[in-house]
Amino acid sequence: MHSRYKPAILGAIAIHVLCTGPVAAQEPRQAPVPKDTIDGWMIELSNWGRWGADDQLGTLNLITPEKRAAAARLVETGNVISLARPLPGDTAGPDNDVIGYQLRKGAGGAVDSYAIDYHGYAFTHIDALAHMFVDGKLYNGAAADDFTSTGAGSMGIDAMAQGIVTRAVLVDVPRLEGLPYLEPGAVITVADLEEWETQTGIRIGSGDALLLSTGRWRRVAEVGPWQAGSGLAGLPPSAAHWLRERDVAVLGCDCVSDRLPSTVEGMGFPLHKLALIALGMPILDNLDLTAAAAEAAMLQRWEFLLVVAPLSVVGGTGSPVTPLAVF
Repeated sequence: MHSRYKPAILGAIAIHVLCTGPVAAQEPRQAPVPKDTIDGWMIELSNWGRWGADDQLGTLNLITPEKRAAAARLVETGNVISLARPLPGDTAGPDNDVIGYQLRKGAGGAVDSYAIDYHGYAFTHIDALAHMFVDGKLYNGAAADDFTSTGAGSMGIDAMAQGIVTRAVLVDVPRLEGLPYLEPGAVITVADLEEWETQTGIRIGSGDALLLSTGRWRRVAEVGPWQAGSGLAGLPPSAAHWLRERDVAVLGCDCVSDRLPSTVEGMGFPLHKLALIALGMPILDNLDLTAAAAEAAMLQRWEFLLVVAPLSVVGGTGSPVTPLAVF
């Protein structure tokens, strides 16, 4: 990526022509990273203690009341767009096979219940800081030993009960590249993020939610589903330095943010681990950014108010969510 595909991002006609042509091959460009390098980055990029020894919010501390108020002032049209995939959705897909639904109908009404293993590649969800640990430690040094059958002793999704209200910046990488979608395994580089900033005039900064569109669901519609774990477009683990430098508060993607497969031997989801454990940064996985990207392109405005309200499950490692983009 980030090479010969440089149409003017505001030139809708040129982009349409490029997107209706053949999809260019996108070879993975991610060099292997030794695990001990990741271990070093865990220390180098650490936010542990930055907001106090007992902090459980991590980078959500960067979303100040002033940041929320400024994000609210971005609303112009009042149009609200869901960034979530339907639930239960298509249970026939290769990544959608863990869900249970039961409806009970009585004489005067009906009730239902459902069970869902929402972590993975199918359902839109947020990862709490309790979701991953390394060497027995969560963010801020909390002990993974505090987990019980009823949940995490700290860093659970209930710590985010106030929800997330902030400015989101949508980076539409296929649009940047003049492609309808990225291929599985494509690498999104920091240079791509900064080129997007240059072309849109928006700088990603402190307290922002960075939302990455890879065109995943358009590819599913046009090409068909695939085993997501075998390959997804995303960021390399080295991007954690840029996220720390910019003080991004929330990371989200229509894939899982990590480029898959991992090139760190013996470690899956290295960017997840750096974000959740070292930075204390919650992650939104499996967003559907299709409609929001179309709205942003129509308005030529790539920033908007983002509202996310997780279920406040005590000790939960995350939650299914329906993030809302308010233009």
